[in-house]
Amino acid sequence: MQTDMATYRAFRIHRDARGHHAGIEVLPRPEPAAGEVLVRLSHSSVNYKDALAGTGRGKILRTFPLVGGIDGAGIVEESRDARYREGDAVLATGWGLSFDHDGGYAGYLCCPADWLLPIPPGLDPGSAMILGTAGLTAALAVHRMQVNGQRPELGPILVTGASGGVGSIAIAILTRLGYEAAAVSGKPALGDWLRSLGARQILARDALADATRPLEQARWGGAIDSAGGELLAQITRTVAPSGNIAAVGLAGGHELHTTVMPFILRGVSLLGCNSVDVPAPLRAELWTRLAGDWRPADLGAVLTETIDLAGLPGIFERMLAGETHGRLLVRTP
Repeated sequence: MQTDMATYRAFRIHRDARGHHAGIEVLPRPEPAAGEVLVRLSHSSVNYKDALAGTGRGKILRTFPLVGGIDGAGIVEESRDARYREGDAVLATGWGLSFDHDGGYAGYLCCPADWLLPIPPGLDPGSAMILGTAGLTAALAVHRMQVNGQRPELGPILVTGASGGVGSIAIAILTRLGYEAAAVSGKPALGDWLRSLGARQILARDALADATRPLEQARWGGAIDSAGGELLAQITRTVAPSGNIAAVGLAGGHELHTTVMPFILRGVSLLGCNSVDVPAPLRAELWTRLAGDWRPADLGAVLTETIDLAGLPGIFERMLAGETHGRLLVRTP
């Protein structure tokens, strides 16, 4: 599929008389309006939300058609905002990308300047997208827990969905900061890989199944949970006094059936984490940390696959089938 300077390739998602369908299309190069920036993208990533949107199995997109991809990074080609100049390396995650605005699975991204951040020293577009939304979410979870008093001496931090993007990066961050990370995973074959990221314990998905009473023995100083549902309820019953649970996802269900006893008798806190519209100052702070002292010790170990736009449909199916792990990088040109 050939393009010229006036066009670019994009993975576009439709819902129309034909139903859901998606694929690579050639689109005209956008022109930024006042307050917007045109970015020549080089990298994006694959998140669970992207797989739901790309396959039509989740109600992610608000309008159709849209270019998919909630992440994107590259170089500014044209700017109508004084904060950015041609040649600046920038990234975008969340906001309206692949929701009500074209996203990062494309050669170009034209978006409001407020949605962009300069890529901090220590990262380039590729490494920034190895982190992407997953890295920002993991960093937000750790930040919220620390602000609320989480300390290593409270005990191990349980990380559910540990083999996924958020979970694997969370383990690496926690390890760098001196916490003991305990990984919950339904993929026993990945135990050695999780240990290489810093996990000190590996637990099966049903390891807390017997935690049915309102309060059980306190085993964890806190948790970062991407499951929700019954597993999150079990976690609330087993966290130590003053511990924090950062809720970042609902892969196991959106309902939570528990009691107030862990919260009023042990002082446990349940902290919600929404990485889509993190305020710009906090977003910049978290990315600076991800590029610095919170950066995974071996970012290459977190990256498990690299694909191009043509590989997206296959990787979406594999992700939803539980056949991927770690971070999945997309080369967008």
